[in-house]
Amino acid sequence: MIDFIIVLFYFTIIFVIALRGKVRSNSSAEEYFLSSRNLSWYSIALSTIATNIQGYQFLGMMGSAYLFGLAQANLEINSVQGILLGAFVFIPLFLNEKITTITQFIAKKLGERIALFYSITNMALFATITLGAALFWGAYAADMVFGEQLEILHSNRILRIGILIIFLGVFSAIYTYFGGLNAVVKTDIIQFSVLLVGGIIVCLTAISHLGGWDKLYTLTPGKMHLHLPASNPTLPWTHLFGLFFLNINYWCANQTVMQRALAAKSVSQAQTGLMVGGLIKYFMAVIIILPGIALYGILGDSLAEPDLAFPYIVKNYLPIGIKGIILCGLFASLMSTVDSTFNSIATLWSTDIYASYIKPKASDREKISAGRKAILFSLGTALLMGLVLLYLKFNNPNSAFTHTLNNLRYYINCGIVVLICSAVLLIRPNLNFVLAAFIFTIPLNLGIQFLIPGLNYFVRAFLVIFIGLTISFVGSQGHFNSLYSLFKPANSVTKKWGWVLAVSLLILHIVFH
Repeated sequence: MIDFIIVLFYFTIIFVIALRGKVRSNSSAEEYFLSSRNLSWYSIALSTIATNIQGYQFLGMMGSAYLFGLAQANLEINSVQGILLGAFVFIPLFLNEKITTITQFIAKKLGERIALFYSITNMALFATITLGAALFWGAYAADMVFGEQLEILHSNRILRIGILIIFLGVFSAIYTYFGGLNAVVKTDIIQFSVLLVGGIIVCLTAISHLGGWDKLYTLTPGKMHLHLPASNPTLPWTHLFGLFFLNINYWCANQTVMQRALAAKSVSQAQTGLMVGGLIKYFMAVIIILPGIALYGILGDSLAEPDLAFPYIVKNYLPIGIKGIILCGLFASLMSTVDSTFNSIATLWSTDIYASYIKPKASDREKISAGRKAILFSLGTALLMGLVLLYLKFNNPNSAFTHTLNNLRYYINCGIVVLICSAVLLIRPNLNFVLAAFIFTIPLNLGIQFLIPGLNYFVRAFLVIFIGLTISFVGSQGHFNSLYSLFKPANSVTKKWGWVLAVSLLILHIVFH
């Protein structure tokens, strides 16, 4: 009962704070979609990372760390590479153009046709796989850890998870609908704080039961390496090549992630916020990855299902009351991703489609209304996809549809990397070749997967993007912008800290090789 009261109190606080900052009837579209371009660095940092962290990361990544050790941390710490490129190359370009969506930047560089294709593709991806998977995994993770406490919803597990999917989706959509980005950022800051507290508790608890930090090296020395042999089927060191390109997609060309930086007061605030976010990613690697390694040191190979690592720690080592905080943290990780995605869909639809093609002279009120309708529509598609994933999971519990979802994302994401890199690097891009390269990445991905089925999908993504960029660059006769000229720190302070962050990433790879 204590845990339930804590969770109820958490939802009440989130709802009250979100609705206190709801958009007025006479508010501008810029206020609704970009919080009047008035975000400070700390809001950008906390809200961006809150959006990035999902409930499944605690289940999936901690379980993967139990199996593969520190190598799983590459997916967290190497985000710094994408964050630095986003901060010093893409954000100065985006803010200089005063864009609302990344689609507008692509339109300026690559034309309206490619931009429209990019926008529709992203909205479709966000409204189905991104939202549906976030809702499903958040509800599924919560039920795995707190099934007994959540029986108050329903005794049947499948129906209980379905109820959670619907409730969490509707709850997140309501405050995003009324408050826009301002409500999303305010709630994200609270949700990140709860998420952080919960993560720290789990991490310290696992390390304590292991016997201390030094035991990570004495009991699990084989797990404390970032780089696994190239023969490893899941996380070979060669996956870093594909991860480099995919980080460009996520941290530089993703409307959901970039929206806070687009709403920054200045380039300096945006760059500072993203770099602080990079430091937080280091910390998130600690609280997500190390508990999985510690549990391996405690149990050895006795845990039958790696994804049970997080639930095992919570169920066996944490007292009543503390479990309620952890459950709030899981819900926080879900809602911060879902509300940000809702807001991005609203922004893309209202700006890229409604105001550009349906009603070019739309008033701010009409733009906001169009964005809100997009939220309601995407809520429907998200709930449907979440329930479909629920059915697939329990219809075939051993299915690897999570891997399938990742593959589906990469079919699209590889092409997006080709588009955004062509837009930034090429001086006179050949639009036909760029579009052909973008479209060709999908059959190329399928072809390589068919011909070399055992190839790691990160490595496959690298090959696909490299070939796509080659087609785009050769077709455009290779007239490039100077790489040096693309890096634009706002001032000497951000430049210095950018170098510090880059060197710190290199040191981590050397020390934990």
